[in-house]
Amino acid sequence: MKSLKHVLPLALLTGSFSAGQSLAADMQLSVAIPEMNVAEYHRPYVAVWAMNKDDKAVTNGAVWYQIDDDGEGEKWLKDMRLWWRRSGRSLEVPIDGVTGATRKPGEYEVSLTHVAQQLTPGDYVLYVEAAREVGGRELLSVDFSWPSDETQTLSAQGDSELGAITLTITP
Repeated sequence: MKSLKHVLPLALLTGSFSAGQSLAADMQLSVAIPEMNVAEYHRPYVAVWAMNKDDKAVTNGAVWYQIDDDGEGEKWLKDMRLWWRRSGRSLEVPIDGVTGATRKPGEYEVSLTHVAQQLTPGDYVLYVEAAREVGGRELLSVDFSWPSDETQTLSAQGDSELGAITLTITP
């Protein structure tokens, strides 16, 4: 039996590795959570996911929510309405490598390499949805094509619960 360490490099060099394109390409997302001057502030729940143009959920990139021992924080996940309808209600959280704790105001980098590895060539929409207890809800999206022959930087600007989001795709 050949060892994997010899077969994989050969497959990459000859182009016979089926996921070779996704190994070379990458996706990174920058998400800004704005600071708010309100009497009662709660960190927002945030979901990041990609869907194809047929509005079918493809994969989850990140889900930030209040993680606690009694599962109480999970009941608010449904406040991210579009994500919940398209993907969330069928998931069992936590999801290794996807879910994490809520974030305080600031700018955060999210690696979407695991999302990129699951995409087939085509047109997609990346969604970022935020919902906050005693606050509002906001949904941002950027359209993108996969794979990309050149570096792309795509962005959207939030008005309340989210600041700017920037998706960077590198071939």
